[in-house]
Amino acid sequence: MKYQARSQITPTFMRNDSGLFYTKKIWIDLDNSPHVMFFKPIIEELDKRGYQVMLTARDCFQVCSLADLFNLHYKRIGRHYGKSKTLKVAGLFIRAIQMAPIVLRQKPDLALSHGSRAQMLLASVVGIPWIVICDYEHVKLLPFIRATKLIVPEVIPDTVLKNHSRLVRKYPGIKEDVYVPNFKPDSRILSGLGIPGEALVVTIRPPATEAHYHNPESEELFEAVIDFLGHNPNLHMVLLPRNEKQMILVRQMWPQWCNNGKIIIPEQVVNGLNLIWHSDLVVSGGGTMNREAAALGVPVYSIFRGKIGAVDKYLADSGRLTLLESVEDVRTKIILAPYHRPAKPEHTNRTALERIIDEVVSVLEG
Repeated sequence: MKYQARSQITPTFMRNDSGLFYTKKIWIDLDNSPHVMFFKPIIEELDKRGYQVMLTARDCFQVCSLADLFNLHYKRIGRHYGKSKTLKVAGLFIRAIQMAPIVLRQKPDLALSHGSRAQMLLASVVGIPWIVICDYEHVKLLPFIRATKLIVPEVIPDTVLKNHSRLVRKYPGIKEDVYVPNFKPDSRILSGLGIPGEALVVTIRPPATEAHYHNPESEELFEAVIDFLGHNPNLHMVLLPRNEKQMILVRQMWPQWCNNGKIIIPEQVVNGLNLIWHSDLVVSGGGTMNREAAALGVPVYSIFRGKIGAVDKYLADSGRLTLLESVEDVRTKIILAPYHRPAKPEHTNRTALERIIDEVVSVLEG
């Protein structure tokens, strides 16, 4: 028997903390660590408009730790199945099956994610309208199923989205513009990590070695970055591994620098935006931290060597992001200098958030 949306049956009314009545429910799946910060203001805005949100979260890449840090209430479901394509496919089906009982019980009216394939699959099977938000045009969606709506940044050209042209809606700016305007710095972060005030601070995010889009050239650049920075005095690297395997590898490759504090791996999850804001520069093998730094105006260097997306091209062309393409680039393009940050971040307008919310509501009420 196929699932019935709540809007098609007698609705259950509930009151939220603001005294509003919920009439419709949105299921958001947090599939990767950047989704926590991205969806937090979306969840808050949907709540203000009187919608109920149910959250699921995949237990990988610090997703759950970040959700706890930002006081999000979620159901932990599924995990990461490693680099093997066969295991990835198996894990996709396993997680969709694991999510089915809570989804069938909660009966959401709409599914929303930033690329959760397990959610796409389950929503399609049980008949829930679903929206996918995406900021990397080279990502591969699931074949043979179609979203209700695909929301992307305006900088992604229509020509690369021609197969989904009828579904596409766009928002201005970049994904990070959705949540960066809410950011408030906390200057205690560096002293909490044991970094002296006069030191040069570099935040580093290793490449996503288990991602399907990973290019081994990124690992070569990552090692070159660590070696280059490590030989500079009065410089501390704050390294944010994606998983325990990466943490162990770093400690094995650079034991002396890990022991003497040249390389600092935080023992607990940290607010990435706050760390970036208090860094002098950022080097990352993934898109989100690069774009967060660009949104905050912090000098940032990308060692990502997969297909460069339109968003990163836009940031590079505007001088807000430097692409490192070789070991020689590491030595010649990285500028080691203090970042003279303003007194507080420049809070951009909230047009990106408003546009996304409007598109979500149009499906709910349409």
